[in-house]
Amino acid sequence: MSDRRELSRAELVRRRRAQRTAKELEQTAKRALKPIVPVTSRTPTVPISSKPRLVSRPRRFNIALGLPEFHLHRPKISMPRLHANWRLVSILFSLLLGVAIYLAFTLSYFFVPSATVLGNVRLSRDEITTVLGVVGQSIFTVQPDELETRLRMNYPELLSAEVNVYLPNHVYVTVSERQPLILWQKGEGYTWIDQSGVAFRPRGLEAGLVSVVAVDEPPAGLSDLTDPLSPPPYMQKELVDAILALSPLLPAGTTMTFDSTQGLGWVDPRGWQAAFGTSAHDMPLKIRVYQSLVDSLMARSVYPEYINVVYPDAPFYRMAVTETEESTEEETVDSEQ
Repeated sequence: MSDRRELSRAELVRRRRAQRTAKELEQTAKRALKPIVPVTSRTPTVPISSKPRLVSRPRRFNIALGLPEFHLHRPKISMPRLHANWRLVSILFSLLLGVAIYLAFTLSYFFVPSATVLGNVRLSRDEITTVLGVVGQSIFTVQPDELETRLRMNYPELLSAEVNVYLPNHVYVTVSERQPLILWQKGEGYTWIDQSGVAFRPRGLEAGLVSVVAVDEPPAGLSDLTDPLSPPPYMQKELVDAILALSPLLPAGTTMTFDSTQGLGWVDPRGWQAAFGTSAHDMPLKIRVYQSLVDSLMARSVYPEYINVVYPDAPFYRMAVTETEESTEEETVDSEQ
Protein backbone atom coordinates (compact mmCIF):
# COMPACT_ATOMS: atom_id res chain seq x y z
CA MET A 1 0.00 0.00 0.00
CA SER A 2 1.50 3.36 -1.02
CA ASP A 3 2.13 6.15 1.53
CA ARG A 4 1.15 8.75 -1.02
CA ARG A 5 -2.43 9.47 -1.32
CA GLU A 6 -4.28 11.70 -3.70
CA LEU A 7 -4.90 15.27 -2.46
CA SER A 8 -8.40 16.52 -2.27
CA ARG A 9 -9.62 19.49 -4.26
CA ALA A 10 -9.66 21.86 -1.26
CA GLU A 11 -6.10 20.98 -0.39
CA LEU A 12 -5.02 21.62 -3.97
CA VAL A 13 -6.66 25.06 -3.90
CA ARG A 14 -4.94 25.98 -0.58
CA ARG A 15 -1.58 24.82 -1.96
CA ARG A 16 -1.92 26.90 -5.14
CA ARG A 17 -2.97 29.96 -3.11
CA ALA A 18 0.04 29.60 -0.82
CA GLN A 19 2.35 29.21 -3.84
CA ARG A 20 0.84 32.31 -5.50
CA THR A 21 1.23 34.38 -2.30
CA ALA A 22 4.85 33.27 -1.92
CA LYS A 23 5.52 34.14 -5.54
CA GLU A 24 3.98 37.67 -5.12
CA LEU A 25 6.11 38.31 -2.03
CA GLU A 26 9.23 37.22 -3.92
CA GLN A 27 8.41 39.56 -6.87
CA THR A 28 7.71 42.46 -4.51
CA ALA A 29 11.09 41.96 -2.82
CA LYS A 30 12.85 41.90 -6.20
CA ARG A 31 11.14 45.13 -7.32
CA ALA A 32 12.12 46.86 -4.07
CA LEU A 33 15.80 45.89 -4.52
CA LYS A 34 15.95 46.72 -8.26
CA PRO A 35 18.15 49.84 -8.91
CA ILE A 36 16.54 52.95 -10.41
CA VAL A 37 17.40 53.57 -14.08
CA PRO A 38 18.87 57.06 -14.52
CA VAL A 39 16.76 59.31 -16.73
CA THR A 40 18.35 62.10 -18.76
CA SER A 41 16.19 65.15 -19.42
CA ARG A 42 16.70 67.30 -22.50
CA THR A 43 15.02 70.31 -20.96
CA PRO A 44 17.05 72.75 -18.81
CA THR A 45 16.76 72.23 -15.12
CA VAL A 46 15.02 74.87 -13.02
CA PRO A 47 16.92 75.98 -9.93
CA ILE A 48 15.20 74.93 -6.77
CA SER A 49 14.90 77.46 -3.99
CA SER A 50 16.33 76.51 -0.66
CA LYS A 51 13.42 78.06 1.17
CA PRO A 52 10.83 75.56 2.20
CA ARG A 53 7.46 75.98 0.54
CA LEU A 54 4.48 76.29 2.78
CA VAL A 55 1.88 73.67 2.10
CA SER A 56 -1.68 74.72 2.69
CA ARG A 57 -2.74 71.18 3.61
CA PRO A 58 -0.85 68.01 4.58
CA ARG A 59 0.38 65.79 1.79
CA ARG A 60 -1.08 62.36 1.27
CA PHE A 61 1.12 59.24 0.99
CA ASN A 62 0.13 55.82 -0.30
CA ILE A 63 2.23 52.91 1.07
CA ALA A 64 2.26 49.51 -0.64
CA LEU A 65 2.51 46.92 2.12
CA GLY A 66 2.15 43.90 -0.16
CA LEU A 67 -0.62 42.47 1.99
CA PRO A 68 -3.92 41.69 0.28
CA GLU A 69 -7.17 43.23 1.52
CA PHE A 70 -5.49 45.49 4.12
CA HIS A 71 -6.96 49.04 4.66
CA LEU A 72 -6.20 51.92 7.06
CA HIS A 73 -9.11 54.01 8.37
CA ARG A 74 -9.04 57.55 9.82
CA PRO A 75 -10.05 57.68 13.45
CA LYS A 76 -13.31 59.55 14.02
CA ILE A 77 -13.32 61.98 16.94
CA SER A 78 -16.70 63.46 17.87
CA MET A 79 -17.06 66.53 20.13
CA PRO A 80 -20.16 67.00 22.24
CA ARG A 81 -22.43 69.83 20.97
CA LEU A 82 -23.46 72.54 23.39
CA HIS A 83 -27.11 73.57 23.17
CA ALA A 84 -27.84 77.10 24.50
CA ASN A 85 -30.75 77.48 26.87
CA TRP A 86 -32.35 80.73 25.65
CA ARG A 87 -34.70 80.87 28.58
CA LEU A 88 -31.78 80.96 31.00
CA VAL A 89 -29.99 83.57 28.88
CA SER A 90 -33.07 85.84 28.85
CA ILE A 91 -33.44 85.53 32.62
CA LEU A 92 -29.80 86.50 33.17
CA PHE A 93 -30.13 89.45 30.78
CA SER A 94 -33.27 90.66 32.56
CA LEU A 95 -31.52 90.46 35.92
CA LEU A 96 -28.54 92.45 34.65
CA LEU A 97 -30.80 95.08 33.11
CA GLY A 98 -32.79 95.40 36.32
CA VAL A 99 -29.63 95.86 38.38
CA ALA A 100 -28.36 98.53 35.93
CA ILE A 101 -31.65 100.47 36.15
CA TYR A 102 -31.65 100.24 39.93
CA LEU A 103 -28.10 101.56 40.18
CA ALA A 104 -28.82 104.35 37.68
CA PHE A 105 -31.66 105.71 39.83
CA THR A 106 -30.04 105.17 43.24
CA LEU A 107 -26.33 105.93 42.88
CA SER A 108 -25.46 109.47 43.98
CA TYR A 109 -22.94 109.57 41.13
CA PHE A 110 -25.82 110.26 38.71
CA PHE A 111 -27.56 112.92 40.86
CA VAL A 112 -27.45 116.53 39.57
CA PRO A 113 -25.53 118.72 42.05
CA SER A 114 -26.35 122.02 40.30
CA ALA A 115 -27.25 123.51 36.91
CA THR A 116 -24.88 125.60 34.83
CA VAL A 117 -26.68 128.72 33.53
CA LEU A 118 -25.31 130.65 30.54
CA GLY A 119 -26.48 133.87 28.84
CA ASN A 120 -28.44 135.35 31.75
CA VAL A 121 -28.05 139.10 32.37
CA ARG A 122 -30.88 140.21 34.66
CA LEU A 123 -32.25 136.86 35.76
CA SER A 124 -30.14 135.33 38.51
CA ARG A 125 -28.81 131.80 38.41
CA ASP A 126 -30.68 130.95 41.63
CA GLU A 127 -34.03 131.99 40.13
CA ILE A 128 -33.52 129.82 37.07
CA THR A 129 -32.28 126.86 39.14
CA THR A 130 -35.30 127.11 41.45
CA VAL A 131 -37.74 126.95 38.54
CA LEU A 132 -35.87 124.04 36.96
CA GLY A 133 -35.96 121.94 40.13
CA VAL A 134 -33.30 119.49 38.92
CA VAL A 135 -30.92 119.72 41.86
CA GLY A 136 -30.79 116.36 43.63
CA GLN A 137 -32.58 114.47 40.83
CA SER A 138 -31.21 111.58 38.81
CA ILE A 139 -29.84 112.66 35.45
CA PHE A 140 -32.02 110.00 33.79
CA THR A 141 -35.23 111.70 34.97
CA VAL A 142 -34.37 115.14 33.55
CA GLN A 143 -36.51 116.06 30.53
CA PRO A 144 -34.94 118.98 28.58
CA ASP A 145 -38.10 119.87 26.61
CA GLU A 146 -40.18 120.05 29.77
CA LEU A 147 -37.61 122.28 31.47
CA GLU A 148 -37.48 124.66 28.50
CA THR A 149 -41.26 125.01 28.55
CA ARG A 150 -41.25 125.58 32.31
CA LEU A 151 -38.67 128.37 32.00
CA ARG A 152 -40.48 130.16 29.16
CA MET A 153 -43.84 129.99 30.97
CA ASN A 154 -42.44 131.36 34.25
CA TYR A 155 -40.28 134.08 32.75
CA PRO A 156 -41.81 136.03 29.81
CA GLU A 157 -38.58 138.04 29.64
CA LEU A 158 -36.84 135.00 28.15
CA LEU A 159 -36.68 135.14 24.40
CA SER A 160 -35.37 131.57 24.21
CA ALA A 161 -34.18 128.79 26.52
CA GLU A 162 -32.22 125.63 25.73
CA VAL A 163 -31.48 122.79 28.17
CA ASN A 164 -28.79 120.17 27.48
CA VAL A 165 -28.12 117.08 29.63
CA TYR A 166 -24.81 115.22 29.74
CA LEU A 167 -23.67 112.16 31.68
CA PRO A 168 -22.96 111.56 34.45
CA ASN A 169 -24.74 114.52 36.14
CA HIS A 170 -24.35 117.75 34.13
CA VAL A 171 -27.21 120.11 33.17
CA TYR A 172 -26.46 123.17 31.01
CA VAL A 173 -29.06 125.93 30.53
CA THR A 174 -28.54 128.58 27.84
CA VAL A 175 -31.01 131.49 27.88
CA SER A 176 -31.53 134.65 25.84
CA GLU A 177 -33.31 137.57 27.52
CA ARG A 178 -35.52 140.19 25.91
CA GLN A 179 -34.06 143.68 25.59
CA PRO A 180 -36.35 146.34 27.15
CA LEU A 181 -36.89 149.49 25.09
CA ILE A 182 -39.94 151.18 26.68
CA LEU A 183 -40.86 151.88 30.29
CA TRP A 184 -44.67 151.82 30.24
CA GLN A 185 -46.37 153.47 33.23
CA LYS A 186 -50.07 153.33 33.99
CA GLY A 187 -51.31 154.50 37.36
CA GLU A 188 -48.96 153.22 40.04
CA GLY A 189 -47.75 150.26 38.01
CA TYR A 190 -45.09 150.05 35.32
CA THR A 191 -43.60 147.41 33.06
CA TRP A 192 -40.95 146.95 30.43
CA ILE A 193 -41.77 146.55 26.73
CA ASP A 194 -39.48 144.99 24.12
CA GLN A 195 -39.28 145.42 20.35
CA SER A 196 -42.14 142.98 19.67
CA GLY A 197 -44.52 144.57 22.20
CA VAL A 198 -44.19 141.88 24.91
CA ALA A 199 -44.41 143.20 28.48
CA PHE A 200 -42.34 141.70 31.31
CA ARG A 201 -41.38 142.52 34.87
CA PRO A 202 -38.71 145.21 35.33
CA ARG A 203 -35.50 144.12 37.04
CA GLY A 204 -33.32 146.88 38.39
CA LEU A 205 -32.54 150.07 36.52
CA GLU A 206 -32.07 150.14 32.76
CA ALA A 207 -30.62 153.22 31.08
CA GLY A 208 -31.89 154.54 27.76
CA LEU A 209 -35.55 153.45 28.07
CA VAL A 210 -38.30 155.61 26.58
CA SER A 211 -40.78 156.47 29.34
CA VAL A 212 -44.46 156.58 28.40
CA VAL A 213 -47.23 157.58 30.81
CA ALA A 214 -50.49 155.94 29.68
CA VAL A 215 -54.04 157.00 30.50
CA ASP A 216 -55.60 153.75 29.28
CA GLU A 217 -54.61 150.41 27.76
CA PRO A 218 -52.86 150.23 24.38
CA PRO A 219 -54.18 148.10 21.49
CA ALA A 220 -53.08 144.49 22.02
CA GLY A 221 -50.80 142.83 19.51
CA LEU A 222 -51.12 139.49 17.74
CA SER A 223 -49.44 136.35 19.06
CA ASP A 224 -46.45 134.88 17.25
CA LEU A 225 -47.72 131.67 15.66
CA THR A 226 -44.16 130.46 14.97
CA ASP A 227 -43.32 130.47 18.69
CA PRO A 228 -46.15 128.96 20.79
CA LEU A 229 -44.24 129.61 24.05
CA SER A 230 -43.97 133.35 23.42
CA PRO A 231 -46.47 135.38 25.52
CA PRO A 232 -49.08 137.48 23.65
CA PRO A 233 -47.82 141.04 22.99
CA TYR A 234 -49.10 143.68 25.39
CA MET A 235 -49.26 146.24 22.58
CA GLN A 236 -49.07 146.30 18.81
CA LYS A 237 -45.64 146.34 17.26
CA GLU A 238 -46.67 149.37 15.17
CA LEU A 239 -47.19 151.36 18.38
CA VAL A 240 -43.73 150.31 19.59
CA ASP A 241 -42.20 151.49 16.31
CA ALA A 242 -44.07 154.80 16.60
CA ILE A 243 -42.77 155.39 20.14
CA LEU A 244 -39.19 154.66 19.10
CA ALA A 245 -39.48 156.93 16.03
CA LEU A 246 -40.97 159.78 18.06
CA SER A 247 -38.59 159.58 21.01
CA PRO A 248 -35.70 161.58 19.41
CA LEU A 249 -38.03 164.60 19.04
CA LEU A 250 -39.10 164.48 22.69
CA PRO A 251 -38.10 167.74 24.46
CA ALA A 252 -35.67 167.43 27.33
CA GLY A 253 -37.29 167.05 30.72
CA THR A 254 -40.65 165.85 29.33
CA THR A 255 -42.35 162.47 29.29
CA MET A 256 -44.26 160.92 26.40
CA THR A 257 -47.97 160.31 27.02
CA PHE A 258 -50.54 157.98 25.51
CA ASP A 259 -54.32 157.86 25.33
CA SER A 260 -56.56 155.90 23.00
CA THR A 261 -58.10 159.09 21.49
CA GLN A 262 -55.07 161.25 20.65
CA GLY A 263 -52.44 158.53 20.61
CA LEU A 264 -48.88 159.49 21.48
CA GLY A 265 -47.87 163.00 22.51
CA TRP A 266 -46.37 165.15 25.23
CA VAL A 267 -46.72 168.46 27.03
CA ASP A 268 -44.19 170.86 25.53
CA PRO A 269 -42.27 173.06 28.03
CA ARG A 270 -43.43 176.08 25.99
CA GLY A 271 -47.00 175.41 27.05
CA TRP A 272 -48.89 173.33 24.50
CA GLN A 273 -50.06 169.72 24.19
CA ALA A 274 -48.80 167.85 21.10
CA ALA A 275 -50.63 164.83 19.60
CA PHE A 276 -49.17 162.45 16.99
CA GLY A 277 -51.52 159.44 16.87
CA THR A 278 -50.38 155.81 16.84
CA SER A 279 -49.41 155.15 13.21
CA ALA A 280 -45.76 154.37 12.65
CA HIS A 281 -45.50 154.27 8.86
CA ASP A 282 -46.01 158.07 8.46
CA MET A 283 -44.36 159.13 11.72
CA PRO A 284 -41.34 160.74 9.95
CA LEU A 285 -43.74 162.91 7.93
CA LYS A 286 -45.65 163.89 11.10
CA ILE A 287 -42.40 164.93 12.77
CA ARG A 288 -41.43 167.18 9.82
CA VAL A 289 -44.88 168.75 9.71
CA TYR A 290 -44.84 169.35 13.45
CA GLN A 291 -41.37 170.92 13.38
CA SER A 292 -42.35 173.23 10.50
CA LEU A 293 -45.55 174.28 12.27
CA VAL A 294 -43.73 175.02 15.54
CA ASP A 295 -41.08 177.09 13.70
CA SER A 296 -43.82 179.10 11.97
CA LEU A 297 -45.67 179.76 15.24
CA MET A 298 -42.52 180.77 17.09
CA ALA A 299 -41.58 183.16 14.27
CA ARG A 300 -44.92 184.92 14.83
CA SER A 301 -44.66 184.65 18.63
CA VAL A 302 -47.80 182.53 18.73
CA TYR A 303 -48.10 180.11 21.64
CA PRO A 304 -51.03 177.72 21.09
CA GLU A 305 -52.62 175.45 23.64
CA TYR A 306 -52.82 172.36 21.45
CA ILE A 307 -51.08 171.12 18.27
CA ASN A 308 -52.43 168.09 16.42
CA VAL A 309 -50.55 166.31 13.61
CA VAL A 310 -52.39 162.98 13.81
CA TYR A 311 -53.28 163.51 10.15
CA PRO A 312 -50.17 165.06 8.56
CA ASP A 313 -52.13 166.30 5.53
CA ALA A 314 -54.46 168.34 7.80
CA PRO A 315 -52.60 169.53 10.91
CA PHE A 316 -54.10 172.18 13.17
CA TYR A 317 -53.47 174.04 16.39
CA ARG A 318 -55.80 175.57 18.98
CA MET A 319 -55.25 178.69 20.99
CA ALA A 320 -56.01 178.94 24.67
CA VAL A 321 -59.37 180.40 25.80
CA THR A 322 -59.14 183.79 27.54
CA GLU A 323 -61.68 185.41 29.83
CA THR A 324 -62.90 187.82 27.09
CA GLU A 325 -63.34 185.09 24.49
CA GLU A 326 -66.61 183.18 24.34
CA SER A 327 -65.32 180.32 22.20
CA THR A 328 -62.08 178.54 21.47
CA GLU A 329 -60.12 179.91 18.56
CA GLU A 330 -59.09 177.13 16.24
CA GLU A 331 -57.08 177.51 13.08
CA THR A 332 -56.27 174.89 10.44
CA VAL A 333 -52.79 175.01 8.96
CA ASP A 334 -51.78 173.99 5.47
CA SER A 335 -49.54 170.93 5.58
CA GLU A 336 -47.09 172.56 3.16
CA GLN A 337 -46.57 175.57 5.43
